[in-house]
Amino acid sequence: MSEKTVGFIGLGIMGNPMAKNLIDAGYDVVGYNRSQEPVNELVEHGGEAADSPQDVAERVDVVITCLPDSSVVETVVRSDDGVLAGLSNGMTVIDMSTIAPTTTEELAADITDQGANMLDAPISGGEEGAIEGTLSIMVGGDEIVFSEQMDLFDVMGETITHCGSNGAGQTTKACNQIVVAAQMVAVSEALVFAEKAGANLDAVIEAISGGAAGCWTLDNRASRMINGNFEPGFFASYQYKDLRIATNAGEAFGAPLPQTAIAHELYKTMETTNRGRDDNSGVMQVIEDLAGEEARVD
Repeated sequence: MSEKTVGFIGLGIMGNPMAKNLIDAGYDVVGYNRSQEPVNELVEHGGEAADSPQDVAERVDVVITCLPDSSVVETVVRSDDGVLAGLSNGMTVIDMSTIAPTTTEELAADITDQGANMLDAPISGGEEGAIEGTLSIMVGGDEIVFSEQMDLFDVMGETITHCGSNGAGQTTKACNQIVVAAQMVAVSEALVFAEKAGANLDAVIEAISGGAAGCWTLDNRASRMINGNFEPGFFASYQYKDLRIATNAGEAFGAPLPQTAIAHELYKTMETTNRGRDDNSGVMQVIEDLAGEEARVD
């Protein structure tokens, strides 16, 4: 059993398996979530329950948050019974949510004022990566603090990269989501095009996966897409949120993002057509709507 006690706030589709992996690796984990069912599940797995984010921080050495967006992270950290209220000198907060880089920098300043440290460590790899402990983790913050927490990152991820100071992890995650969205949209267009042309969809996927078009989406989602399986590994609504972060940051930094802007609008359509809880590969449904035909195999 490790002497390091870990708090985990946000036990959703990604956070719950990540917290369970930490328990399996020998860490004492104290969990908190806005809804109680995931906390009960964590307790059944060997974790402990907390009454509030403050309660989590008061009972652990390291606090990990894995939450939906900037406003939720700010509330969890800054509310009267939030993480800041329970922090002690020398503790570390690791935010593994995907939020705006500017929000990260502001939160890091508040946490530093409290005598603690912050790492922004957004993740990529979907539910499968969270379950298997193979996530890609992009970390911003002090390099010494990063090194001190490598044992935790090694449990949850496979590709762990220190990207720079606070905010750099979130900037890197925005880059990741720009590429992920481009893949999802491109594969969707290709499969609908193949369907309209009368091609064998399974053969198309097999053929192009082994060439220059090979990518994560083809390897991990394309076969599910042509079977109409859009069970979420990563919600389309989260992809839309991440693209809003990217496009807003692009505006602030003066970086042109023409392809990302189109992907942003397609994922917005996922949201407005009540498909936000589908997997982010479900953007193919929007392309199918435009085509007036589904790309499916029997």
